[in-house]
Amino acid sequence: MKGPPAKKVVRYGFLLIAIGFGVWAVAGQWSAVTDAFARLSWFELAASLIAVVGALIAGMLMWRALLADLGSPLRFPDAARIFFVGQLGKYIPGSLWPVLAQMEMGRDHGIPRTRSASAFFLTYPIYLASGLTVALATLPLLAGDSVSQYGWLLLLIPVLVAGLQPGVVNWAINKALRLARKPPLPTPLTRRGIVTSTGWAFAGWLAYGIHLAIIVHGLGASGWQAALLSCGAFALAWCLGFLVVIAPAGAGVREVAMVAALAPVLDRGSAIAAALCSRLIVSVGDFVCAAIAGAVTKKRVNVTETVE
Repeated sequence: MKGPPAKKVVRYGFLLIAIGFGVWAVAGQWSAVTDAFARLSWFELAASLIAVVGALIAGMLMWRALLADLGSPLRFPDAARIFFVGQLGKYIPGSLWPVLAQMEMGRDHGIPRTRSASAFFLTYPIYLASGLTVALATLPLLAGDSVSQYGWLLLLIPVLVAGLQPGVVNWAINKALRLARKPPLPTPLTRRGIVTSTGWAFAGWLAYGIHLAIIVHGLGASGWQAALLSCGAFALAWCLGFLVVIAPAGAGVREVAMVAALAPVLDRGSAIAAALCSRLIVSVGDFVCAAIAGAVTKKRVNVTETVE
């Protein structure tokens, strides 16, 4: 059994690897967006990053609401540290690193691994259902033919909504646990938990839309149409990137969808610049949130140890 020193080595190793891959990802995009960044003011860049941080916090609160409903409530600082540090795992090749990291860190707070995994994987259908709803509400009338090739995605909305009914969710989770020879969840998911988490998901899409709208405004498009298209464009791009699993983290797929959705308000060159700037700023937001959450948690631990 690994002792505390071994556990620290593993965790710091994970963090260093994640940061390394994250820096490499950001550096790889930097040369492609320098010209676009030059067209944006420092105020616009800062405001866009703040909106991304707000969206990421909403995502954390969505996950925290699911975890609480499943029987493991967490303090805000603890939830932020587990979620944001764990999310850095998505920059490491392989799709399971974020959930493995969250499961490991959650054990420090008495959260069973099966509960951590359940909350993690439930965020995706909620993100998909809410994101596709945002796209449906904004793109058909404003983007028209430019996004018609993605119309098939809307067929998933009723399927996802039906699948997110508490009875269906609890049956699916417990079925998976039986196949893994694990006991069923002691606390089933409730409708209130799903509704609360879905509310946070919509808040996140709004913040992401604001983030992209600020970039789009800086690149020459303004007005209510550009703002609404930005919300739908980001939601469509994320959902399509998630579903097309052959592209790591939706690379390329998201940008193509975002460019198509922004076509009514930006020329192709500016739309590509907006998509690339958005991806880079979101990546920076991931590391900002992880750094702040880690620093706040460490400070709170140091204060507690001093008092004791």
